[in-house]
Amino acid sequence: MSPDGTLSIGDLAARARTRVKTIRFYSDQGLLPEAARSSGGHRRYGPDALARLRTIRSLRALDVPVPEIKRVLESGDGPEPDGGGLEAVVARRLDDIGGQLAALRWREAALRALQESEPGQLAERLELIGAVSVPPDTSAIVHYWRRLLPIRLSARLRSAITEAAVPRPPADPTPDEVLAFARVHALATAATDHCLADHRPVTETHPDLLYDGLHEAHRLVEAALRAGRAPGPGEALDCYAAAYARAAGTRDTPAFRRALAARLAAADHPVMRRYWHLAGTLIPGLTLGAADAWLRDALAADTAAG
Repeated sequence: MSPDGTLSIGDLAARARTRVKTIRFYSDQGLLPEAARSSGGHRRYGPDALARLRTIRSLRALDVPVPEIKRVLESGDGPEPDGGGLEAVVARRLDDIGGQLAALRWREAALRALQESEPGQLAERLELIGAVSVPPDTSAIVHYWRRLLPIRLSARLRSAITEAAVPRPPADPTPDEVLAFARVHALATAATDHCLADHRPVTETHPDLLYDGLHEAHRLVEAALRAGRAPGPGEALDCYAAAYARAAGTRDTPAFRRALAARLAAADHPVMRRYWHLAGTLIPGLTLGAADAWLRDALAADTAAG
């Protein structure tokens, strides 16, 4: 160190056990300011440069980008309103790493699904899996449900139903879960407006009345299943039939139930059965489709007995 307390670039490199070229790069990027220049024009660094250089190298070892490091160094020790503090940068890097790990786990499970293919399945599975982004997102499936639900349905119920109906990609998927999600994605992206009209749920003039009632009926199905009850007459079915009657502006009578059972049976579409079969492997607990199937079976049993 010179009498004025500064270090040459060579001395700083030696103390930090790094290359002169590396220090020059950090200086040129504005991460390591020079304290002065020698009479010969050579760079000189202050006594704090060594600690600053160690911080830079530690952050680079964690793959923090140079612009992020610059914001950390400029912010000091505390968090900054613009998210430039060390704590914010660490949080962002953790999010980035989490996304990378999720993508790797998905790719591993996808490759295993291909590796485990039976003869003749490989091409079909490759096309299915290749159509899903990595890491996967649910935008196509959300769009499918937003087109499927009644136009007059309130934003509150539209969001709640979509949230419950759209399967989330598992954080650590199995090959079977990758295939199930890819097939749900394919079903949603292949649906045309004509196809949607074919398997759109039975709705009434007042969809909010209907779907609020269905939500309560589905909740009661969970209680019935916990009690071990098979589909049949009971509180859940009464709530279900009443929701349809209320939305249609009529009363829940035996004749109404017979007509409703016939309408629901006619509206039962293989696309929706396929959707809920696949989604059931990805959505924990009782799905909306499974609850509704229980209630339709209960209605059929009730009307048959009547």
